[in-house]
Amino acid sequence: MFKRILVGVDHHQGGRDAVALAKRLGAPTGELTLAHVYGTGFFDRTAHHNTEAERSAEILQDAQEYAGITGNVRSHPGASVGRGLHELCEAIYADLLVVGSSRRGALGRVLLADDTRGALDAAPCALAVAPAGYSQQPAPIGEVGVAYNGSAESEHALAMARRIAAEHQARLSAFEAVPIPAYTWAPDIDAYESTLEDELEEARQRIAALGDVEPHTAIGLPPEELAVYSASLDLLVVGSRGYGPMGRLLHGSVARRLLGHARCPLLILTRAARDADAAGPEPEPAGATAA
Repeated sequence: MFKRILVGVDHHQGGRDAVALAKRLGAPTGELTLAHVYGTGFFDRTAHHNTEAERSAEILQDAQEYAGITGNVRSHPGASVGRGLHELCEAIYADLLVVGSSRRGALGRVLLADDTRGALDAAPCALAVAPAGYSQQPAPIGEVGVAYNGSAESEHALAMARRIAAEHQARLSAFEAVPIPAYTWAPDIDAYESTLEDELEEARQRIAALGDVEPHTAIGLPPEELAVYSASLDLLVVGSRGYGPMGRLLHGSVARRLLGHARCPLLILTRAARDADAAGPEPEPAGATAA
């Protein structure tokens, strides 16, 4: 499916989870590039750089042995993991970036930032996130699900989900959540409930009209309902509107809120990925991909 995949690895289990998912999503003739991004430091830059570069090389060697591949490794200094991975994606014309799910708690995300979310912000290609522990039980892709609501983003996600399902001879389903209105008071509770039921039926019919997709619907917050839906899947495909920082503050992001909560591998199709699909294949990168 994906031909040029960049896999973000580290010394934690998340790196192995990412490798396992990348091998599952890669095309038979595709190419994996293992990448590790290390910090540049603030003091004694030369000594810090040399130490981190050596440690990075060791991490990549371990990842190579686990993945069973040779060559195609990139050790890269960066101000942040997310930015470094994006720079490498652009350098090799990657069509997919794969990372492991962050294990940090809420306090860790505030103090240390979240590499997984950092990889999503302004990602130059599609992003796949492996759930914690995926490498220990990398199940075949038997059912592909897609978050669908008729928008351009969801149509793109559906097209990708169809391609993946066909390649893996997997079942295909789609899910739409009917959000509960922000207000909690209604003058006529029966009419209020009837309206929600009508919207739920409209959502089911919208998916059923697609023809080859099993419909799933629920009333509730989309991120929460999608997380529940993902428990029955082997891959969940979602589109992303690609909001900037201000847009996320105003609108939020279903894709971002699913990170760390999806119960199966998550494939996020960013705006850049949608634009790349519309533009056609990227040129082959010049030069070798090994560090």
